[in-house]
Order: sequence, then structure tokens, then C-alpha cells
Amino acid sequence: MLIGSAGPGKTSICTADAASIEIRGRDLTNDLMGGVNFTEFFFLLVTGKTPSEKQRFFLDVLLVAIAEHGLTPTAQAARMTLAADPDCLQAAVAAGILGCGTVVLGTSQLCGDLLVAAQKRVAAGEAPAAVALDMASAIRARRGKMPGFGHPIHHPVDPRTQRILALAEREGIVGPHLTLATAFQPAVAEAWGKPMPMNVSMPIAAVLLDLDFPATMIKAIPILARTAGVLGHLAEEQERPIGFLMSHHGESAIAYEREGAAAS
Repeated sequence: MLIGSAGPGKTSICTADAASIEIRGRDLTNDLMGGVNFTEFFFLLVTGKTPSEKQRFFLDVLLVAIAEHGLTPTAQAARMTLAADPDCLQAAVAAGILGCGTVVLGTSQLCGDLLVAAQKRVAAGEAPAAVALDMASAIRARRGKMPGFGHPIHHPVDPRTQRILALAEREGIVGPHLTLATAFQPAVAEAWGKPMPMNVSMPIAAVLLDLDFPATMIKAIPILARTAGVLGHLAEEQERPIGFLMSHHGESAIAYEREGAAAS
């Protein structure tokens, strides 16, 4: 029994025979190996195209920008999993990446969805500033969280954001989505009644969209980048284990409350 809808039984990713491996129409051993770097290869795998120099450059910038940020929940989950099962590196990596969601690490996809929706309105004739203010005000009115704004550490600015925006200006790749991203900054300040830093998730999404990266695959960038960061933490965990120490301090920080005790 077939469950769900299915496309034609075809793939354009890879085929292999006894003597060769072909990926996206290119020979792996004679063309790709030694001919492209990993960023170019990743772009080829996802899009089926060879990246331009600007696409490759900024994909590298974004991957480096988001790969590591200290003992985040991603790193802690991975390190504690490895502490519990030192022989299962892949489970520890998975434990860290599974937390890529709407609060931590995965917010670039929410930013991308917001920018795509905003750009549709701009393309229909509305002004970017007006669209940004209307959308930010609507999110504020329903007590929602504004994707791409606010950070527990980086304020009044996120230095990663500033660097990405500066490089985009320098390299001449500012398009409609980056224009909208910057339009959201004053709009958010007005809607919330206070300035909030644009965090790195917003320029990641805007740059990718302006460079024609698939809108539905924006989350792939933090997933790929943070996998490298997680592996760095796990390499250190093998040499200088702190997974159980973090677990101990976490338990020590939380008070036990017997059910019903607060009400009595």
C-alpha cells in the first residue's frame, strides 16, 4: 500500500556502476574530486548547479558565521550524549542537530519564510518599509516572536550580522531580500517600542535568497554548519570530558518541589 503522494520514480542526484560514480551529471573521481571544494560540492548537491564565485563566497561566509557559538543547547546535548555512550559518535551528532528548531538554530528558515512573503507584497507594488512595518506590527499584535531579531548576548548589535551586511555591500550582492531585512530593523523597533538587534539568522536568510538558494532549504545552512561545530565539541569531549559535569550542574541548579507543596 502506497502511503502519501509520490513523484516519478527518478533521481537526479547520483548513479554508480562498477567503474564509476556520477553525481549531478558529473564524474566524481575524474571531475569533482580535486576539482571542487566542499562548499561548491554542497551547492551542486542541493541545487544541481555549479555556484558562481559570489554564491560560493557567501555560502562559505554563512557556514563559518553559524558553525560555532559556545556551549549552546546543541553542543550540550551532543556532549552529554557522548558522555553517556562514548562509542556512538553519530548518536551524539544527531542529538545536537535534532534541536535545530524555531527557537534555537533553525530560525533562519523562519526569517526566509518571512522575507519571501514580504517580497511578494513588494513585487505587487507595496513599499518595503510599509510592508516591514505592517508585518512586524501584526506579529507584535498577536504576541508573536519576531524572527531574526533579539539575542541573549549580542546587543545592541550582533557582530556577525554587521559583518555579513558589510560584505554584502562590499561585494555588490544587496538585492530585494537584504533590502527588506534592513527595512525590518526600524519597523521592529517601532512595533516593539524599543530597538532590538538583528541577529545572524536574518542576514543568512536574506543573502541566500538574494543569491537564488532554494527558499525551502535555508535551514540546511545552520544544520550543515553546526554539524561541524558539534564535531569540534565532540573531539574535545573525547579528550577533556565535561558532559557529566554539565549534567551535574544542570541538576544542581534546579530545585525539587513536591507536588502540592506550593499550594499548602
